[in-house]
Amino acid sequence: MTAHATTATPLRIGPHTVWPPVVLAPMAGITNAPFRTLCREFSGGKGQQAPVAEPRRRAPRHRGLFVSEMITTRALVERNEKTMHLIHFDGTEKPRSIQLYGVDPVTVGKAVRMIVDEDLADHIDLNFGCPVPKVTRKGGGSALPYKRNLLRSILREAVGNAGELPVTIKMRKGIDDDHLTYLDAGRIAVEEGVTAVALHGRTAAQHYGGTADWDAIARLKEHVPEIPVLGNGDIWCADDAVRMMRATGCDGVVVGRGCLGRPWLFADLVAAFDDGGGGQARPTFKEVAGVMLRHAGLLGEWLDDEARGVIDFRKHVPWYTKGFSVGSEARRNLAMASSLAELDDHLSGLDLDQEWPERAEGPRGRTAAGKRVVLPDGWLKDPYDCAAVSADAELDTSGG
Repeated sequence: MTAHATTATPLRIGPHTVWPPVVLAPMAGITNAPFRTLCREFSGGKGQQAPVAEPRRRAPRHRGLFVSEMITTRALVERNEKTMHLIHFDGTEKPRSIQLYGVDPVTVGKAVRMIVDEDLADHIDLNFGCPVPKVTRKGGGSALPYKRNLLRSILREAVGNAGELPVTIKMRKGIDDDHLTYLDAGRIAVEEGVTAVALHGRTAAQHYGGTADWDAIARLKEHVPEIPVLGNGDIWCADDAVRMMRATGCDGVVVGRGCLGRPWLFADLVAAFDDGGGGQARPTFKEVAGVMLRHAGLLGEWLDDEARGVIDFRKHVPWYTKGFSVGSEARRNLAMASSLAELDDHLSGLDLDQEWPERAEGPRGRTAAGKRVVLPDGWLKDPYDCAAVSADAELDTSGG
């Protein structure tokens, strides 16, 4: 891998200038409005003191780009109630960024036109990277770029209906090592007017296992120098983001699992790109507990139901408490809380004076390797024939 210059420049996404060149990856059930609010606060988004001591002082404005969780295009067009709630943006979110998932070009076009006509967002990202079976078995996510003509049709409809809104895509290397698609997909994206491409350096078959292939990110950057290329995969700390840009020459980074239970990572990223350092946030457990309560509270406000908010927060407990001395019974109690008072009571009974533990560093979230990629029947017979696309591929109205 060839080393590249270390000086980063602002990322251009259409009319939007993003600094530092950092994007919050869309994550289903995670990157809703409350979590985006936390991440933006740590990057300076609301001009208020973040709940964890920050590595350095910053201007009171947000840095980076924070993308919504994945939205199904047909669910959006049909105004599914859950979907309409998912596309809610805080009044301070600028630019507003939506990620869409779709398989049918016409439906994708309608969804994009709806976003434009109703001023629902300022940036649209298209998902071609999701590896989960319920998506790939319908020909969506990371399975779709294998069908080159279908990919081109979707991008043409999206860009053609987007008007002045920039359209970007996020993808993986391919289905597996025998069916790599990222270079062809990158070239098609350039030809159809896509503003930027993000590459997760894994195949669908890898899911989240193994090591991300940063060399592939470098190859994509060389292959499509016309537009910004963003790298994704194995960014667990701010130093990783800087290393990726140095190693690959990419124009920006996409951060996903590294910020689970650690939204203050965005403070580190701002410091690292502003002046190449500034230290790493190492909050005490008392400070982490404060963030946990705020996160749960924001979810309750967003759902207009405190109990539902605390219940939705339960999945975040293992990530926030990773590495700290919290026994199994205590973790179970935290994950069973159904009110803010109950969550606060369980947290107050723990050793809040614990310093940030080294074992909290490194990978978090899903790390297991995948199994066989579930695809529609006959999907791999012809990379151009789209006849294998299921008629019900766009019937999912789950809202994401």
